[in-house]
Amino acid sequence: GERERERERGIAMAQVKLYTNKREREMVDYSADLFAILKTTEKLERAYVRDAIGAKQYETACTKLLAQFRTLCTALKGSVPDVTEFAREHNMECPAALNRLVSSGMPATIEHGKAGSTSGSGSGSSAVVVASTVQYFITAMDSLKLDMTATDEVYPLLSDIMQSLHKVSKLPPEFSGKVKLKHWLSLLHSMPASQRLSQEEVRQLLFDLESSYNDFISQLGM
Repeated sequence: GERERERERGIAMAQVKLYTNKREREMVDYSADLFAILKTTEKLERAYVRDAIGAKQYETACTKLLAQFRTLCTALKGSVPDVTEFAREHNMECPAALNRLVSSGMPATIEHGKAGSTSGSGSGSSAVVVASTVQYFITAMDSLKLDMTATDEVYPLLSDIMQSLHKVSKLPPEFSGKVKLKHWLSLLHSMPASQRLSQEEVRQLLFDLESSYNDFISQLGM
């Protein structure tokens, strides 16, 4: 009768379901997001290599994808411990995306020191960039002193300084501040988003930021 048909329909629905509870459903959604981010990053990297996209557009898009990737990895920590393995299981050919998201953790423009936006010829624009860089340094140091020490709090602050430093044309490519920041960005990229820096790490980072800031000022003869 009707009740029997209802029961059969219920069994059929249960078989179709990919998940049995809200948590599993979230994991399926997150996995789909991760798949999409890997695909998008692969396309972006190829477009940048082929000069099909400008450095500034690339850097903006890549920075956003990296932030989304970091958030997703925290959410998927239990179910996807290894993103490279995840890509292999899903037959994904995305070596450039894995390199950018998993190994590097920063846009190619920053990693290789090619400014994402050109400093204009006028001295006005360089003065603005220098002022912004000073502001980013101070904000990062103040934030650490106010105990903002979680990875997802510190990473964007250092990323802002790094991006700003690349726009200052007067700095040599091997400027010590860039080298130190690159080291910290790589380290933070490998840590879970919610993990806090230890007291020793905060102390070392503050020391590195202060010395980089002083080097920056002296390089520009300010």
